[in-house]
Amino acid sequence: MTAADPGHLDALLRAFRAAFPDDADVTTDPAALEPYGRDESDMGVFPPQALIRAVSTAQVSKALALSAALRVPVTPVGARSGKSGGSLPVHGGVSLSLERMNRVLEVNAADLLVVVQPGVVTAQVDALAAAHGLFYPPDPNSAGYCTIGGNVAENAGGPRALKYGVTRDYVLGLEWVLPTGEVLRVGRRTSKGVAGYDLVSLFVGSEGTLGVATEVTLKLIPRPRAVRTALVPFRDVAQAAEAITAVLTFGLWPRTLELLDDVALEAIAGRGLPVPAGAGAVVIAEADGAHDDAALAELLALVERCAAAGSLEAVVAQDEAQRDRLWSVRREVSPALRALAGRKVSEDVVVPRSKVPQAIARFKAAGARAGLLVATYGHAGDGNLHTNVLYHDPRDWPRVEALLAELMAITVELQGTITGEHGVGLAKKKYLSLEQSPGVMDLQRRLKVFFDPSVALNPGKLWG
Repeated sequence: MTAADPGHLDALLRAFRAAFPDDADVTTDPAALEPYGRDESDMGVFPPQALIRAVSTAQVSKALALSAALRVPVTPVGARSGKSGGSLPVHGGVSLSLERMNRVLEVNAADLLVVVQPGVVTAQVDALAAAHGLFYPPDPNSAGYCTIGGNVAENAGGPRALKYGVTRDYVLGLEWVLPTGEVLRVGRRTSKGVAGYDLVSLFVGSEGTLGVATEVTLKLIPRPRAVRTALVPFRDVAQAAEAITAVLTFGLWPRTLELLDDVALEAIAGRGLPVPAGAGAVVIAEADGAHDDAALAELLALVERCAAAGSLEAVVAQDEAQRDRLWSVRREVSPALRALAGRKVSEDVVVPRSKVPQAIARFKAAGARAGLLVATYGHAGDGNLHTNVLYHDPRDWPRVEALLAELMAITVELQGTITGEHGVGLAKKKYLSLEQSPGVMDLQRRLKVFFDPSVALNPGKLWG
């Protein structure tokens, strides 16, 4: 699809304003549009031609119906915290923002669920759950400002995914607006249910290409009463990666196993992480349970396995303030890496757990051959590695791009996947054929056209 015809775009906006004369939030002001052309992907700036900030399901439905009828591109957008360019309006048209749809509709502690609109911030959901002694585990690094709608679109994960899973594992039901404007309710409110096809699982992670969530029913679980955290240092990243495998194969199942390599440690040096001299990598390990003795016992067993694998002396957080400090520094890694080099590209590949050591070694060797610095950190406990390519000069981009292609090829060769939580979006569409067969890709293209015959919803992503 090409950019929107100005006449068609004007007709869409006039029809939308006429349908909602009292509360249509529509603008074509370039200053207001500019922020909606950017996200956290560094893929460039693509301002839309118009912005609609929806306040209701009816408005989302009308915007999509008009878009389909007039063949005006429309791109759903939330907090713009994505790292794959999924919310960038690369063909212009309308950015359809869900940020004003930010109400909590229901908290039902007895049924262990919460119902929210897509603009609710992720951390707010867990805070609501905590007030009832419950838990919403998904915790992307941007949880303090990213929204549930974006989490649903990208199937977001986070450090706790090792033990508790990702967004898809907690979405029970959706109010879903199809690209044609039709409104459906899919899923359920019960913990079990197998009636019909699992449309919830299809829509979660569809990256804004199959429709828009306007209401999300999320499962909650009992909140662990105790959490214990340790920082486990190692002499190098290979040793740390091998220790993670040793912990899991021993039968321990911690809440998190976060890995930071030597480059990540250099980036956050001086920010309060208690890293001893001689350490070239650390693992932030966390265990939880029904009471403190159980959580601490599991954590100490984990530390013991790491020691057997060659770790240096671990530091166990003694109180909540120390825990918070460890995690606050972990959340600073991505911006700190950018400050270290000036520019970076962050990948989120996943390999089988047993191949994490091999993957890290091969990534760093590829970077060395290209003359570029590669940093690896992230959720190594479930094989999800945030592999960052650092560079200073924009003229280095051809080398960066060639290295990224090599990293994707290595990942697939190791039986991994090119994205674990950021999504394909705009950033990785050219690599998808490395992982998926022509038949699988063709089936997905046909599904896209079935749901979106006008191919007007979020064009330019995945298949566009």
